Parts: sequence; C-alpha cells; structure tokens
Amino acid sequence: MATNGTNVTSATGLPPLPAYTVYEAPDLISWLPDFYLAIIAPTAAYWVVSIFFHIIDTLDLFPQYRLHTPAEIAQRNKASRYEVLRDVIFQQVIQGVMGGVLGATDPPQYIGMEEYDVAVWATRVRLAQRALPALLSVLGINAATISKNMAVSHPLLAAVLAGGHYPFVTEFAGSSGMAVPVFAAWELLVAKAIYYAIIPAFQFFMAVTILDTWQYFLHRLMHQNKWLYATFHSRHHRLYVPYAYGALYNHPVEGFLLDTAGAGLAYKLALMTPRQGMLFWVMSSVKTVDDHCGYALPWDPLQHITSNNAAYHDIHHQSWGIKTNFAQPFFTFWDRLLGTMWHGDTSLKYERSRTRAQEILDAEAKKTSAKAQ
Repeated sequence: MATNGTNVTSATGLPPLPAYTVYEAPDLISWLPDFYLAIIAPTAAYWVVSIFFHIIDTLDLFPQYRLHTPAEIAQRNKASRYEVLRDVIFQQVIQGVMGGVLGATDPPQYIGMEEYDVAVWATRVRLAQRALPALLSVLGINAATISKNMAVSHPLLAAVLAGGHYPFVTEFAGSSGMAVPVFAAWELLVAKAIYYAIIPAFQFFMAVTILDTWQYFLHRLMHQNKWLYATFHSRHHRLYVPYAYGALYNHPVEGFLLDTAGAGLAYKLALMTPRQGMLFWVMSSVKTVDDHCGYALPWDPLQHITSNNAAYHDIHHQSWGIKTNFAQPFFTFWDRLLGTMWHGDTSLKYERSRTRAQEILDAEAKKTSAKAQ
C-alpha cells in the first residue's frame, strides 16, 4: 500500500490533485486468483461457444443457415473428430503455459489512483485551454473580447475562451478556509471519458490491429511458401468444412506462432492491464470459434460487427478460395488493401460441393446396402 498527499498547485492557478492510497486489486472471483482465471477463461470461453454450436449442429436446429450440409462434413473433411479434439486440447495446453508466463511477468495490478489519474487528465484539459486564445488569434479572432462579452450569459464558455480561467469555480479547503480552484464539471466529464473509455478503446483497437496484422502476413506466408504450407499449415486445411471446435486445429508450431504468440505480442505492445488482456484473449477465442462455426446466423452479432465472419473465412477453406481471404480474426482491411479478398458469386460453387458430397454419400450407402444383402 502506498499513499500520496494532496498536491496544491496554487502557484500555477491549477486545481490541486487529490491524495490517493493504492493497494493491490482484489481478485475478480474471490476463490480464484486472477492469475489462474486469465489462463482458464479463454479456454472456457472457447468450449462454451463450441459446445453451443455443436448442439446446433448435432440437432440440426438451423439447417437454413448452414454453410455446408452434413454430407459435406462426412465426405470432405480429411481429419477425424478425435484428431481435431486431440490437437485443439494440445494447443490449449500450450496457450495455458504461455498465459502463465505472461502473467508471471506482469507487475501486480493496483487500484486506488483512479480519481488522481482522472484529475491528471482534467489538468491536461485545462492546460490545453490555455493555448486556445493564441490559436484563435491566428484566425483573427479576439478571444479576450468575446470572453468578456459572454461572461454573464455563458460563463463557462467565456472561461474556455479566456484560456481556461475559472475564477468562479472554487471550493474552500479544509480548516484553512482558503478558496482553491477546482475543475469544472465538463472538464471532469471529458477527463473521465478519456480515462475510462477512450484510452481502453484505443488499447483494444491497437491490440486488434496488431493481431490482425501479425496473423495476416504470417498466414499468407504459410500459403506462399510450399515448405511452410506442407509442413505446418496444411493440417488446418484438412478441414474443408470447418466446424466450431475445430477452430484451433493446427500444427502445434503454427498454433503457437499464429495464435498464441500473436495474441501475447498484441497484449504487450498495446500496454494492456492483465484484466484487459484477459478480456482480449476471451474475445479472440470466441471470435475464432465463431469464424469457424459453419453457420451464417442472422442473429449472431459477431457475424455483423465486421465482414470477417464465418461465411468470409469459409471461402478460404475451399479449394477454389484458398489463395484469398487470409485476414483473421477481426477485420478484413489487409485483404482489401493488398488485393487478396475474394470477389464474385460463390453460390454455384457451394451448390456443386453439396451435390457432389451427397452423391458420394448416396453411392456409399447403396454399396453398404448391397453388401448387407
């Protein structure tokens, strides 16, 4: 635990920063340390969503939204369900170990400085206002004159135009009875928006961009280099008809480089807190499962937030689309920028695949029936 006294900045005319006491943040779940929760949560999310789609698939609840028929799953995939399950679990063990390493290198997470940090941002907002008169003067606008004319009718706006001068926004400090400046309500509102929303949103945006960039170029390289494809990436493409829990069906080396290392790098470079990282990894796991679910569900929000969804990624798993749609797991901007996005109608290609798989299944059924007789 650490404390900091009030920092009175009367000499600069700025409001004083509040005192604070920091202490280690309690665990999100009282009986489960955050260290272990960060390891377990992505895997748990993966299987919760996978089981949901597996139930839909097994019971054939929404056949109208299938990207592929059951006949295609039975005929076209080159890996058994057991092989997929085995490799996915092995990769998740690797992810868990990596998560433990990242967690061990993270400093303890402290709380208690929130009001102080918000006040720091409010101070920056106040200081930014001091530059406003000079900026307006460049445009030929006399901010001081306008401020005086608005002082009665719009005092807050007048204070902004005066360079952040708020003589009427004060409070009495403790037993001394001295009036000290305080932040205007709008300054604190802006500071809180920056601290609680804009900065975390920017961190997530950076993490997503870094992960998408990492995966796009490494994924594309594994298709361009024959040795990399044959040795590592071809295993994932044994699933011509992807399904939810097969999302992480990869060669262990590819799984570590493409998914585990990429997500860890994004977390570190985006300067996320451990809890932000936990949420980011859960989001990435859920999105990866959803992209391989084999359904174009109209009520699935993840399939509408971006155009990188199950239908988009499924094209990449087809023999005719394997050199396109490399982007994953969140956005498609690299495919758009570098010309690797699939263009054109796919309905006839999918229909031929469905028809061919059904014909093979019917022929095998006839052979089995003939042998039985």
